[in-house]
Amino acid sequence: MQAQAQALGFDVCRVTRPSAIPQAPQQLAAWLASGAAGSMDWLASTQARRSDPRKLWPETASILLLGMNYGPVGDPLAALAQKSAANISVYARGRDYHSLIKGKLKMLGSWLAGEAKGTELKVFVDTAPVMEKPLAQAAGLGWAGKHSNLVSREFGSWLFLGSIFTNLPLLPDEPEVDHCGTCHACLDICPTKAFPHPYVLDARRCISYLTIEHKGHIAREFRPLIGNRVFGCDDCLAVCPWNKFAAAAHETKLQAREEFLAPKIADLLRLDDAAFRVLFAGSAVKRIGFDRFTRNVLIAAGNSGDPMLASPVAKKLESPSALVRAMAVWALGRLEAPEHLGELERRFRPAETDAMVEAEWAAATGETALPLGAIEVKEGRPS
Repeated sequence: MQAQAQALGFDVCRVTRPSAIPQAPQQLAAWLASGAAGSMDWLASTQARRSDPRKLWPETASILLLGMNYGPVGDPLAALAQKSAANISVYARGRDYHSLIKGKLKMLGSWLAGEAKGTELKVFVDTAPVMEKPLAQAAGLGWAGKHSNLVSREFGSWLFLGSIFTNLPLLPDEPEVDHCGTCHACLDICPTKAFPHPYVLDARRCISYLTIEHKGHIAREFRPLIGNRVFGCDDCLAVCPWNKFAAAAHETKLQAREEFLAPKIADLLRLDDAAFRVLFAGSAVKRIGFDRFTRNVLIAAGNSGDPMLASPVAKKLESPSALVRAMAVWALGRLEAPEHLGELERRFRPAETDAMVEAEWAAATGETALPLGAIEVKEGRPS
């Protein structure tokens, strides 16, 4: 089966039992109860089905865990030093992996069904309530590092995961053990200190969560720390010493598109909704939508220190989205000279009706000394 999986483009294939992660449901429950999931309510709504793979499909006797390497070429953090360019997470620099891996899982499933009469199966890639990382560790693909992500001795931090649930009683593989040792590089590098303890992530402080999952205004305390990251963050993954064994992705569709390697912030600010959809067609970036992406790009612009970006940022004051206008004001407060900011305020502020945008104007012009975390929206409501 490993040979067939590799022929289809997977780098590793292992087997585990649905009963192999008895502690995972309790750990998930405690994490959700702490509030660390932020606004990802879907995790709680699917908690019961996540607790046991057999609740998702009662006929499950074995679970195949498949991994596909998406390792980058070169230093994945290099673009962070280019302040007038944007940084997109490695996993989103190529084609969206969901459809690619799902198609290959179906092909492997068809082969398996042809090998064993009476085979029934279901395939899952990320979107179903499957606890893939604990199952992957149980199957021997890797272990959950101190940053809570899967780490492989062969592929480092860069494995996409998929699973096949089957009614076949396959021989399970041995689980992987923790090889992190005393290393805490992933915890130390996190810009926002999103790890309250080793192996525990507080998503509410995570740049990947803030730039991808979070739908509202990003708290002021986090904006400078986001730097030029416009979609996701790879810091904790990239710094892992086990990446010395990693190789670049061999699957062509997972290799980075040239236009996603350090794109200019100025070019991204010139996009409208239609151009955004064209540029990011087939990319994971597209799923957050134009307004949230523009919010992220405006934060990157504000962190750039590049006054040449003030003009394209100012055009976003005309956006119909309050989320975009608010971040445009914040960015201009960091880029524009006071006299120019005053001119823009006199032009745009009198017509402003959104309280969050108004609050940003007040902060940018020095009217109020807002607490760092004062501008934030949780579940659609100002806090």
